[in-house]
Amino acid sequence: MTSRTGSAPRIDLHTHSTASDGTLPPADLVRAAATAGLDVLAITDHDTTAGWAPAVDALPPGLRLVRGAELSCRWSGTRPAVPLHLLAYLFDPEHPELVAELGRVRAAREERGERIVALLRADGIDVSWPDILARAGGGTVGRPHIAQALIRAGLVGSTREAFGPDWLGERYRLPKDDIDVFQAIHLVRSAGGVPVFAHPRATRRGRVVPDELIAELAAAGLAGLEADHEDHSPAEREHVRALAAELGLFVTGSSDFHGTHKTVQLGAFTTGADAYERIVAAGVTEVASG
Repeated sequence: MTSRTGSAPRIDLHTHSTASDGTLPPADLVRAAATAGLDVLAITDHDTTAGWAPAVDALPPGLRLVRGAELSCRWSGTRPAVPLHLLAYLFDPEHPELVAELGRVRAAREERGERIVALLRADGIDVSWPDILARAGGGTVGRPHIAQALIRAGLVGSTREAFGPDWLGERYRLPKDDIDVFQAIHLVRSAGGVPVFAHPRATRRGRVVPDELIAELAAAGLAGLEADHEDHSPAEREHVRALAAELGLFVTGSSDFHGTHKTVQLGAFTTGADAYERIVAAGVTEVASG
C-alpha cells in the first residue's frame, strides 16, 4: 500500500467523534483527517458504531475509513478489577450478542455519569446532568463530558486536571460495569472483527495488566497491541513492541484523537502498512473508500 503521494501511507487507527467523547462530528472528523494528510483513518468511538454511517457519507476522495469501536473492558484477576480498552476493527455491526453487550455498557456508562454528577452536586458543585446530556448530542456519555462541565464552571483548567485525583480520577470516580476482556475478545472474533489492546502499558493512566495476561489474551484471539500512543513512554513503547514480537502479534500506533478534549493531533502516531493489511485481511467488514 502506498499513500496518495507515493510515499509511505499515513494510517491513524484510533480516533473519537461526537458519537462518543470526541468534539468533532464524524463528518468533520474524516474531513480533518484528509486535511491532516492521512491516507487511512479508523473511527473507534467508545462502545458504539453510531458514527460509522455519517463518516462514510462524508468521506473525502482518497481517504480510507476503517470502521471500529473502543470497547470498555475489565480484567477481574485482581481486586479491584483493572479497567482496560479493546480496539475492535471491521466487525459486523449487527452481530446480535455484540450489539446487546455494547448497549448494556452504554447504559451503564450513562448511569455512572449521572451518579457522578449527583456526587458533585451533593458537594455543592454546580454542574447539570441535563446540560451534560444535551451537549453530548446523543453520543455515548462518559467522564470527558463531565470534565468539560467542570471546565465550563471554571473549576479546572483542562481535561487532564479534571481527571486528577481531586476530581474524576479518584474523589468522584465510580466503577462501571464493563465487559470481561476475554468475553470481549470472543464477541469481537464472533462478529468477524479484529481485536487490538489499546495503550496496554500506559502507567500514567493507572494500573496496567501483567504481560502474562496479555499472553493469555493472545491465546484467546487478541491480534495486536497498540504500541505508539501519547500515554506510553519511550520505554513502554519498546516493551510493547518486544512483547508483541514474542507473542506473534502485530503493533499499531495512533493518536487517540478526541478533538479539543485532548492536545494530541490527528496522525501524531501512526500504524505501519503491514499491520494495517493484516487487519484488513482478517476483518469481515470492508474498508470504506472516499
